[in-house]
Parts: sequence; C-alpha cells; structure tokens
Amino acid sequence: MNELESRVRGTVHIVGAGLLGASVGLGLRERGVDVTLEDLSPTAVALAADYGAGRIREAGDPEPSVVVVATPPDVVADAVERALAEFPDAVVTDVASVKLAPYLELVRRGAPLKNYVGSHPMAGRERGGAIMARADLFTARPWVICRDRDTPAEALSLVEAIALDLGGVLTEMTPEEHDRSVGLVSHLPQVVSSLLAARLVSAEEQAIALAGAGLRDTTRIAASDPELWVQILGANREPVVALLEQFSADVAAFTAALRDADAPGAKRRVADLLAAGGRGVGRIPGKHGSSERFITITVLIDDTPGELGRLLTELGELGINMEDLRLEHSPGAQIGFAEIAVLPEAAERAVADLTERGWRTL
Repeated sequence: MNELESRVRGTVHIVGAGLLGASVGLGLRERGVDVTLEDLSPTAVALAADYGAGRIREAGDPEPSVVVVATPPDVVADAVERALAEFPDAVVTDVASVKLAPYLELVRRGAPLKNYVGSHPMAGRERGGAIMARADLFTARPWVICRDRDTPAEALSLVEAIALDLGGVLTEMTPEEHDRSVGLVSHLPQVVSSLLAARLVSAEEQAIALAGAGLRDTTRIAASDPELWVQILGANREPVVALLEQFSADVAAFTAALRDADAPGAKRRVADLLAAGGRGVGRIPGKHGSSERFITITVLIDDTPGELGRLLTELGELGINMEDLRLEHSPGAQIGFAEIAVLPEAAERAVADLTERGWRTL
C-alpha cells in the first residue's frame, strides 16, 4: 500500500470542526479521502475548510460511509443519535474522551446502535480549534475502540481503518474500562496540574522568577480549556472522584509524616511515598511503547538563532539517537538548556563526543 493510500472508501463526514475534527479531516485529506464538514458554528466550519480539513457538506451530497462525531462531550449523544437517523447506512463513531455516559444515554433513548462504534484517540493539545489542528496529531498515539458485542465486523473495520489511516495504535476496551483508564492517566493529572498551577496566582513575583523545568512539567496541561474540562470531568465523575479520594489520602499521609518529621517512622513514610512515585514513573511506556528508561544529558546552548539547529545536526553526524528533547531558557540570561534523552549505553559516548566538539554539558 502506498504511504498515503487510504484504507477508507467513500466519503467521511465530520460533525464538529474543532481541534480533533479538523485534525481527522486534515489527516484523511492527505490520503485522498473525500471529507465533508459540519459544525453549529459557520465560522468554525469555514475556518476548518479553509485550512484544508475538508469541504462544507451541502444538500444533495451522497451519504457518507463513515460519520465522525467530534463535538463537545455534553452533546455527543445528541450528535450521534442525529447522525444515525440522518445517515442510516453509515457507520457512526465519536472521538469523545468519555465513552460510558454517551453510550448509556443512547441506550436509554433507544437509538439504533448497530452501526455505532465509540472510539477515542488519546491525543490533543492545550489549545483547541481548527487553527491548532494537525494532520499528524494522532500518529503513534493509542486509539481506543469500544465495540459492542453486536457490532458488525464491517462497521468495526471502517472505524479501525480511519484510526490506522491517521497513524493511531489500536486498543480495544469496554466503555467502563476506557473511562477508568483515562480517569487515571488523563483526567486526574489535569485536576492535579490545574490545582497546582492555581497556587501560582497569588505567589510573589520573586518566587515565580525561580521557576524551572519541574514546575513547567507539572503545570503544562493546566492551560487547557476549563469549559471543556468541566464537561469531561462531569461525564466521568465517578472514576475521577474515586481517584481523587485515593490521591487525597496519599497527600494527607504525606503531610502528616512531614509535619512531624522527627517522629519514629515518619522519614520512612515520606521516603516510601516518594519511592512509590518513582516506581510509577517506571511503568509509563517510553518510545514506541517500550519500557526502556533513558538518561538525560543537558547541553548549554547560546540563545541565538541557529544554535539549536547546529546541535541537532551534530548529534546526527555523531550517530547519537535522540529519544526525546526538551528546551528550557534561563531567565535573564542569553542561554538555553537542551535536555536530550538517550539510551544509557550511549550516554557516556554522547557526552564525550559533544564536549570534544565544544559543547558544554551538565
């Protein structure tokens, strides 16, 4: 199969022209798929069309083979029900980040679900809208498929074809399994990040000026859209509340041990909780889903045009395989830090080779 040849046949209709919907459209259009767009906002759908995510659907267009619902979570059930009625021969999927609540609502309404397959690509950005859409947004990201036991094989294969076309890695779960899982790896981190970042609102400027990579890492997603997250958290509140209660218990235990740090066993309790965090991080998949751990080398670079490009070029010339890259700037100084993750066995050689070429490493 040609790299850009699509597995999808027929027209794909996208309901919702925001970040996810427009990104689906951009990715499918790159593979030559006919994509039509629909959104309650004329401006949003026109903008997505202008960016090349598809064409605005018109009366008289043929029925699509697949409908992708990419609306906010609180109207997903409405949009899916409407699509099933309007396009009875099409397969309908949605990309909402909560799966159980929309499914149960559709069942309650008695909607015909034979051609409905819920799905969820684990991808996104802090800011939404078609202007932030990317054709490669889903590349190498898990794409969860929540099939029903009565789902026809052909319906399932069409949804899988879209996920594969967009570079997703297929994973099958029940709606309950999906919601518990995203509650842990997505929804709880959002709440914790937002609450931590909220502590900065009243902080003194001299404290904020000391912020480094640790604070940036733990608060990055706090810039996400609050209105969208109110919907997501409300729809998945039971798993998230349970997780928050467990997290709160850990915070309380940590606080109690630290408050009386000289009490017998207190230091061990603090150490055990911190060590548990390290074990948890060790379970997060690395590059390509592997469990490999990397060593980070920090390279000092002048904060001038072209320096980062020169560093990346020389890494390639030295045959150093960079697994990850993060950049940090030093406040008030014309210098930056490039944190390069490499495999442990390559770290010593990388430091030596870069130093020999005049780079400063930490």
